[in-house]
Amino acid sequence: MTILAALTQGGFDVDQATRAYLNLLQGPARAKSDAYFEGGYWLVLWDAAAGVLVFGIALATGWSARWRAWAERVTKRRWLVPALYALPYTVVTALLLLPWTIYEGFVRERQYGLMNQSLAAWGLDQGKALGIAVVTTAILFVAVFAVIRRFPRGWWGWGAGVMIVFVAVGALIAPVFIAPLFNHYTEMPQGPLRTRIEALAAASHIPAEHIWVSDASRQSKRISANVSGFGPTVRITLNDNLLHRTGPDEVAAVMGHEMGHYVLGHVYRLIAAFGVLFLLIFFVVSRAAPALIRRNPRWGVRDVADPAAAPVLMGLAAVAGMILTPVQNTIIRVHEQAADTYGLDHAREPDGFAKTAMRLSEYRKIAPGPVEEALFFDHPSGATRVRHAMQWKKDHVPGATMVTPDPHLLDK
Repeated sequence: MTILAALTQGGFDVDQATRAYLNLLQGPARAKSDAYFEGGYWLVLWDAAAGVLVFGIALATGWSARWRAWAERVTKRRWLVPALYALPYTVVTALLLLPWTIYEGFVRERQYGLMNQSLAAWGLDQGKALGIAVVTTAILFVAVFAVIRRFPRGWWGWGAGVMIVFVAVGALIAPVFIAPLFNHYTEMPQGPLRTRIEALAAASHIPAEHIWVSDASRQSKRISANVSGFGPTVRITLNDNLLHRTGPDEVAAVMGHEMGHYVLGHVYRLIAAFGVLFLLIFFVVSRAAPALIRRNPRWGVRDVADPAAAPVLMGLAAVAGMILTPVQNTIIRVHEQAADTYGLDHAREPDGFAKTAMRLSEYRKIAPGPVEEALFFDHPSGATRVRHAMQWKKDHVPGATMVTPDPHLLDK
């Protein structure tokens, strides 16, 4: 990555340095970035609407009641009925949502140049995801409906606890058992860049015996990395897009950010924060679901403890989740901002961080208004991140100098 240094006049100018990066994205490229991200605002609504429509079909046709009746014929063990019900529930709802899933997950991504897979390869990954969903939904339904039966009045609180445990276990096992089903992981080659990542990890007391590279380029152009899992499943991973599309300063900046999430305990903090949201959502659902079931006897749903009530519960949860999207975004964004600061302090690569922020403009609007950013961004915007990096540079780099970014940075 070429960076042309220029002499400063009158000290380091944060505004000027920020504009130098933001000006890299102009004209059609900026319009395309803005259009992609702004379209996502509507997807929040359409995703919820599509879910409610599909769940409504499952109820109005009587399918949900028939799925429960089938499960009860297959087994006399009451606790196992929700697991069997989950099989047709998961498969049929996925099939009903398939046209929307193809548009949102494949057609739209290809339209904006973000998809590297063929439809067949993408479909194979979706098939794997469906298989995982069948198993996890079965386990979740067994636990949730057991709680509803055991605690008919206060099940919403215990149900939220089940979700918290479910998410925590998922964070523990996903890096080791789930992620390799979708990507191939290889050991990062020895060399100066790996040595630097190992040094950053050692300074943060993160195990770095293995550093993995995933073949994410087979799916998309997106750059990414993470320090995932906790306890015995902690893994440092970067994808091959990050390794091959960016320079060493950008890789160090990204890894510093990701290590910040680990050091600052963001996995635990996010689980706790979302636990509060689960409590709120489950409480609302516990009050609305019984009323809906009573008013619609034609659904064939006995009560809220009936597995056939799953579409009612999931539809209400989808609406509540949509309404709470700005809250969810804010929770995540605050943690991302903290990781940004940690990464800058740790890797000390403000220009590398700014360049990475600009690359993310491939699929994130670069300069939203403040209200727009607060409502729709689960990460700080590119403009916010570039300014943060340049302010950090002014405050922490003695004799900081202005730089002119490579004008072809975003072409790579």
